[in-house]
Amino acid sequence: MIEKIITKHINFDKDLEKFNDQIPKKIFNKNVLVIGGAGTIGSNYIKQLLKFKPSKLVVVDINENALTELTRDLRSSKLLNYNPKYISYPVNLLSDTFDKIYNSDSWQLVANFSAHKHVRSEKDKISIEALIKNNIYGAIKLLELCKISPPNYFFSVSTDKAAKPVNIMGASKSLMEKLILSVKNNFRVSTARFANVAFSNGSLLDGFVHRISKNQPLSCPDDIKRFFVYPEQSGQICLLATFLGKTGDIFFPKLDFDNHQIFFKDIALDFLKVNGFNPFLVNSEKEAKDFVINPKNKQYPIYFFKSDTSGEKKYEEFYSQDEDYKLNEFDSLGFINSCNYDISFSEVKNDFDRVFNNKNSTKQDIIAVVKKYVPDFEHIETGMHLDQKM
Repeated sequence: MIEKIITKHINFDKDLEKFNDQIPKKIFNKNVLVIGGAGTIGSNYIKQLLKFKPSKLVVVDINENALTELTRDLRSSKLLNYNPKYISYPVNLLSDTFDKIYNSDSWQLVANFSAHKHVRSEKDKISIEALIKNNIYGAIKLLELCKISPPNYFFSVSTDKAAKPVNIMGASKSLMEKLILSVKNNFRVSTARFANVAFSNGSLLDGFVHRISKNQPLSCPDDIKRFFVYPEQSGQICLLATFLGKTGDIFFPKLDFDNHQIFFKDIALDFLKVNGFNPFLVNSEKEAKDFVINPKNKQYPIYFFKSDTSGEKKYEEFYSQDEDYKLNEFDSLGFINSCNYDISFSEVKNDFDRVFNNKNSTKQDIIAVVKKYVPDFEHIETGMHLDQKM
């Protein structure tokens, strides 16, 4: 279905073939720890890794149900037929139990996909605290463990929203990048800024699938456009970003700003047509919910609106013009030559803790701390958030 709705604008095969003599030996017979591995990107990364037969694979994720399905998926395919040591743990990265997992062995590769990834995560002080603790405290904890027992390779997924961030999620990922880069001389680190992964878990497009299955109306902004890659490609990007280049590189897919971004509105209309429906445009959420869906006439209600929620940018970009980005070294990936950052992990946590533990603090107080470490953060505040919409 994806192929009929989302055009594949980029292909990673040339880079995968070009470096096919280098990447396998860095994975074969190695111990691999993947955190947040049950999500769309993490699970596709794991499927790429298993082609090269690591000796041990430990997957950690707080979503026990998704972790169970990942295991069933891998066991039902041929990827585990060579019989590596495989174990999954439904454990929170921030828990003491995770320390026991990390310290149970030595790891040649550590990959982190654990994160709050949605602008939707930004609602109030409590939701933002949860976001910061996952994206920032989680990164700090993992990096501190890696300092004590360094892997050969450390990879963490970032987001295109880290470039000139306008929402707290993107700004938290920008700070996460800086925390990772601060240890780039201690051990090999890399990260990747991402396009949207088409129909990934929890995405707007994934929501379209659920709405159709429940005979519920569709809704989406008509003024927002994004870059997209396929789920399998998300794993390929991360695989390449883990091993190519040098320590501290921030990778991104070479997608064209003007030609490769797609409006959600266009995807929604194509999605309905692919599923055999004729879009019926309505003027409000109420009208959409009141519309009686009749399978015989194939009309399906869809509500388009102008984006008015906090932290929402009309478009995305992978880098800012003041970053030292390179576009010619790889066929499908660009990368940013990172600066050297000197950041105190304890100072970052103490700054946030002071706000979180002050019952009189506000969302703006948290934003002030974020801006201390991410000066180019220009927050878009409208007083609205996505939980107030269908």
